Amino acid sequence: MTEPVLLSSQSGKILTLTLNRPEVHNAMDSALCRALIDALQQADHDESVNVVVICGAGRSFCAGADTNEFKHLTPEQRANVRDRAGLSAGIHTTLARMQTPVIAAVHGHALGGGCGLALGCDLVVAHEGASFGYPEIRHHLVAAVVMANLTRQIGRKAAMDLVLTGRRISAREALQLGMINRLHDDASFEQGVRELAETVAGHYRGALRLTKHLFNTVAEMDLISGIERGRLANEEMRSLRAAAGTN
Repeated sequence: MTEPVLLSSQSGKILTLTLNRPEVHNAMDSALCRALIDALQQADHDESVNVVVICGAGRSFCAGADTNEFKHLTPEQRANVRDRAGLSAGIHTTLARMQTPVIAAVHGHALGGGCGLALGCDLVVAHEGASFGYPEIRHHLVAAVVMANLTRQIGRKAAMDLVLTGRRISAREALQLGMINRLHDDASFEQGVRELAETVAGHYRGALRLTKHLFNTVAEMDLISGIERGRLANEEMRSLRAAAGTN
């Protein structure tokens, strides 16, 4: 029996999604992209889930897109090329639209689309031996779908450096650039992921969802508009407190 490309398990209010193509460092083919999009969308509508953790099976988080799949796509196959690009974009739009917080637990390689997947999550916990980068340029490709989020995460100069050189960086440098939130060694990595997920999951679901939505909304606004949007959210908190039974 063929192993599923994505594994799912839930402990309390924490849903863990494991990319499960370890033989290719969890490179994302169409099947894995579809499975991940579906699982994320389902989780966002599941009232028993307060936080999602994405991790990778085997030696890496995710080595990016499965380039073997691209060998069969030519410019003449416009529909197939469009569909594959749509799947890549679909992961990022799904993460951006979700109100449920998502944590990336990164070990091994997080490269290309894998690095983009990590940065698309709300929080990133990394193993100290992890590596990050966008090597597309070295393969005569463009770090296309991931670029919009990358520039927002670390700024124009640092982002341009990564996409033009294709260089691989350490987890320590990724932390300095603001690409990740927390760094752990062998002894504390899994515990660190679990503790962060438990902390987030322990909060009231309605407040978590409004916090994420408001954060992403005001991040794209001018200051005055952001303050006004915060005022409106302030009014919403009364109903949240009542629903949570804290009023």
